[in-house]
Amino acid sequence: MFFFLVLLQVGFGIFFFLPFLQYHYRIGMVTQPWKKRSSSKLTITVVAIVVFLVVCVAICYFFIVKKWCRPITNSDLKKETGSNIDESEMITEQSLQFELRTIEEATNNFSIENRIGEGGFGVVYKGILPSGLEIAVKRLSNGSAQGSLEFKNEVVLLAKLQHRNLVRLLGFCLHVGEKILIYEYVANHSLDFFLFDPTKQANLDWSTRYKIIRGIARGMLYLHEDSRLRIIHRDLKTSNILLDDEMNPKISDFGMARIICGSQTRAMTNRIVGTYGYMSPEYAMHGHFSVKSDVFSLGVLVLEIISGKKNTCVFQPGYTDLLCHAWNTWKNGEPFKILDSYLVDSISENEALRCINIALLCVQEDDELRPSMASVVLMLNSSSIPLLVPRKSSFCFSEKNQIDTIRAVGDT
Repeated sequence: MFFFLVLLQVGFGIFFFLPFLQYHYRIGMVTQPWKKRSSSKLTITVVAIVVFLVVCVAICYFFIVKKWCRPITNSDLKKETGSNIDESEMITEQSLQFELRTIEEATNNFSIENRIGEGGFGVVYKGILPSGLEIAVKRLSNGSAQGSLEFKNEVVLLAKLQHRNLVRLLGFCLHVGEKILIYEYVANHSLDFFLFDPTKQANLDWSTRYKIIRGIARGMLYLHEDSRLRIIHRDLKTSNILLDDEMNPKISDFGMARIICGSQTRAMTNRIVGTYGYMSPEYAMHGHFSVKSDVFSLGVLVLEIISGKKNTCVFQPGYTDLLCHAWNTWKNGEPFKILDSYLVDSISENEALRCINIALLCVQEDDELRPSMASVVLMLNSSSIPLLVPRKSSFCFSEKNQIDTIRAVGDT
């Protein structure tokens, strides 16, 4: 920097002094003609020096400005401050974008052998990048209900969210006719892959299921209160819970998620999306959603994890669904009747009883009576906290009324 200033001063000094020299030598040439040749040489020399200095100044200016104006990196800040910064703050759209050719090579041109799942928005493939990193590639179908808005929503959301119980977004690909999301590869598929398969349920003993329940609750707490954004997932269900190689849960699929501002906790929509059975009554019937809608979905999830049954499963007598069956067994003083038979040898009765109680609190019809996600996490992690008694919900219908309700929701 000092050298740059010296060159600048010398260059400007010669530049402004040059007319004085020229004037001086013009006078000399009139009085002493023999100096004419030497003055011409001097002028050429001075001009050459000025040009050289100007070029040097320009080069120095180019490199200094380039250094000052380049983007600040994480390593720069570490050098300056001696500390690390949140990497999510440095994420840009460019840093997340993948070339289609790279994804095609990673998935063997989206081969059937690499296909690991299919959802409402498209097909998921396993891939391996040239670096050896395993990835999950979500290729959205052309007829997918998830358009550009939901696609961008999921990309922007996941890029900024960092939590061990949330699936990590590695990037995306936008090409003609293609919308692709690239995630970290989660080895053990989704929760429903194990939970509702009689041959795989045995892999989920009580300690594993309890760990999954608490992990999901922690992830949802992060979305509701601990991240920079307040996020309502709106599609929390077993197929959107991925399990890693240690059976830790990771919440996925944020295509339906909504950001709500500031202290706001609820909103309304005319476009009801999600999965029946997991949707709260106020959302399914009227389009009102809030953080308490996610709490309701979590309660349904907990009952499914404990029972090993889908929430739409019909129970005798009375043709009740899982929620009403759980309430009836609770009311009759037989809460353990809903437990999965595979849990008999590994169950912790105190933990199981608390989970059933918490789940029934979460699925209460009045959203004001449901606990916050912070309270859910606290109740799951502390056995000393007393639990409230859940209130019966009026949506415990007969099978016929449930079918009528499903049709009514589908017509909205």
